[in-house]
Amino acid sequence: MRKKIPALALVASGIGIGGFTITNIVKVFIPVAFEKDVFKNWKKFGNAALRVILTCICFILLYLNRIDFKYENIFNKTNEQYEKFSNVNTTPLWDMILSYFFGGNVLFSHFIITNRNNMQGYEYKGLLMDVYSSWIPYIFIAVLLGLTFWSYFRNFKSKLVQILMISFLLDIIIHCVMRFGLHTSFIYGGHFIFVYPLLLGWLFRSYKNSPKILSSLMVIFCILFVYLVINNYLRITEFFWFLNTYY
Repeated sequence: MRKKIPALALVASGIGIGGFTITNIVKVFIPVAFEKDVFKNWKKFGNAALRVILTCICFILLYLNRIDFKYENIFNKTNEQYEKFSNVNTTPLWDMILSYFFGGNVLFSHFIITNRNNMQGYEYKGLLMDVYSSWIPYIFIAVLLGLTFWSYFRNFKSKLVQILMISFLLDIIIHCVMRFGLHTSFIYGGHFIFVYPLLLGWLFRSYKNSPKILSSLMVIFCILFVYLVINNYLRITEFFWFLNTYY
């Protein structure tokens, strides 16, 4: 974990991950901060900084080449994407954060059928995920977050846990604070949703020698799991009803 990451591996990861979603390139650099003595030795710090800069240069050059070096398009596209995926004011921010970001990719909410138009005269039906409509899903998400942060503080000294949580924090800043794509979290959920099962796994592992706490955690987990399966099964049946009805 604390060994130096080769420059080639860092460049390949930066291009591969940043190429899918540009904001995710920052996550590639998180493990570099946990290399041995990187902040205590100026030589090691300089080497790490050089590898990060090299990765950024390679990525930027490839990205500019893809858009024929018309860098002014970057700002136009960024503003266009921000307006498209972030300009939603009809739902309270806290509700979108809980229902869409923290919960939308785990516990599905019900759908809203909308009328769509492709701007060329073709009209069709679309689906949107709504916020949760009862208090039970909010309790579910609160318990899940409680277990997740419990695991984080319980395993605070683990470098892998720190990398996961810092990565998760970046997504919270991008989607919850900056509100980019907050109401369409199902598109970006793959960037962070894996944090839940991994941290839950570490939580169970940390109490492997405490049978009573482990049993209590298992009971809570089973209750959450049963509710999750039932709820998501109902939402999936609604989705297939929509398909059979309109398509």
